[in-house]
Amino acid sequence: MFDLKDVGFRTEGKTAKSLLSGITVSFPTRAFSAIVGHNGSGKSTLLKILARKYRQFDGNIQMGGIALEDRSIRDFAREVAYLPQNPTVPPHLTVRELVGFGRYPWRGAFGRYRADDYEKIDQAMALTHVDDIATRLVASLSGGERQRVWLAMLLAQDAPVLLLDEPTSALDVGHQRDILHLVSDLKNTIGLTVIAVLHDIDMVGRFADHILALRHGKTCWQGTAHNFMQAETLGKIYDADIGVIPVPHSNISVSYIA
Repeated sequence: MFDLKDVGFRTEGKTAKSLLSGITVSFPTRAFSAIVGHNGSGKSTLLKILARKYRQFDGNIQMGGIALEDRSIRDFAREVAYLPQNPTVPPHLTVRELVGFGRYPWRGAFGRYRADDYEKIDQAMALTHVDDIATRLVASLSGGERQRVWLAMLLAQDAPVLLLDEPTSALDVGHQRDILHLVSDLKNTIGLTVIAVLHDIDMVGRFADHILALRHGKTCWQGTAHNFMQAETLGKIYDADIGVIPVPHSNISVSYIA
């Protein structure tokens, strides 16, 4: 879906510095890709570039064989849905109203919704299991409920690509698992391409198909979840002595600091 070649990014001004350099990677279509690495390694910066929040970058990015900068804003919004870290919670919106904002790229700010828009909204709420709380205020929801509502808004956008910036950072471990399980299921059932910035090693190993690891703004490793959940690989990425234990009778492994 996204093909990057020698992508770099620098801040501007007197204190300009390089945040990314020489990133070359292809994010596979209809797969769950995770971007991992130390704090400050450039993970969110790279995701924002893919989301076109940062327009000035070095190198080349193609999406579906077309240069990223050649896509119109509206067409891009119909193909890519982006969820930032800690999105602002609107105080007076119900769940259904917020999910309805996902139709903005199709109808504009003042466009009249049609039957297919309401169908997309209903479908998105059903897929994320928030249809039973449709009339509640988003601000009144728990963290796990709120995150499912944000996902529903992205699904209502009907974009085939989801970009998620630390979607589980404020959740306890149980809700982290539930959200990533939901995202993984959606990828499989409706053919989404997912690229997410994640921190939890074990969750990455359990749910990601493809992993890109950054360190000091550069690629330090990329590969599959099986090869990621190896002590040598994790040690290289995180510069720490990390052990890995396979869970019996499963394809899951868990990590620990040795």
